[in-house]
Amino acid sequence: MRTVCSLLLLTSVAAHASIANATPAQIIITRHGEKQDAYRLCDVGVQRSQALAAQYLGKGAKNSLFTGGRAPDAILAITLHSLELISPAAQSWGKPVVLYSALPIHGDSHAQFAVVLNRRTQEAARDVMTNPQWAGKTIVMSWEHDHIANHALEKQFPGEKVTLRQLLNLDMKSVPETWPGDNYDYFWIVDYAKGGTRPTRFQSRKQVFAAPFDTVPSNDWGTPPTYPAGSKCEK
Repeated sequence: MRTVCSLLLLTSVAAHASIANATPAQIIITRHGEKQDAYRLCDVGVQRSQALAAQYLGKGAKNSLFTGGRAPDAILAITLHSLELISPAAQSWGKPVVLYSALPIHGDSHAQFAVVLNRRTQEAARDVMTNPQWAGKTIVMSWEHDHIANHALEKQFPGEKVTLRQLLNLDMKSVPETWPGDNYDYFWIVDYAKGGTRPTRFQSRKQVFAAPFDTVPSNDWGTPPTYPAGSKCEK
């Protein structure tokens, strides 16, 4: 009986260790597109969603981020804006978007919505870093910018990890502490070694688009974008 119990314990410990170290090989993070309101992208944001599919994230993309014949193994989103941004790319691969749903509810305050976003971000990060299904895989996360990185938000919730910067162990000097509110056009690309939870490489890469998407803003980090005349995008 003691031998059986010991075997069961060892099996349980091994399974727990396997889950705990089931990190992906690479995570590609991008922010949702430019917004018209709380529920939908503006015309520029819609163009960005199409441009990303055509040039970076979709099947057959000209400047694909998936080298060596790879494909995204999972595509995650959190809000309506982030779902709308990533859907054209996901559809090109015939893949569903895994939605950690956080939707604005009429009457809720900004602070209340932030708490919902906290929970969904924590759930997503836990799954990304521990789900054996995604071990050694490539994951795309289309996310809300405050919950990618925001120093002020992190200060509001001491003792609790609420941003991807914290939850994915991106607390490195090379990673900005805050994703600016007027920046929509960068990828954060994070690599992990097999079984490791600390990144081995971090890249910040600007989205630069060729025709017919060359009017989509491609502003430098920390520099406000310029929108076409008549745009309905929130400033």
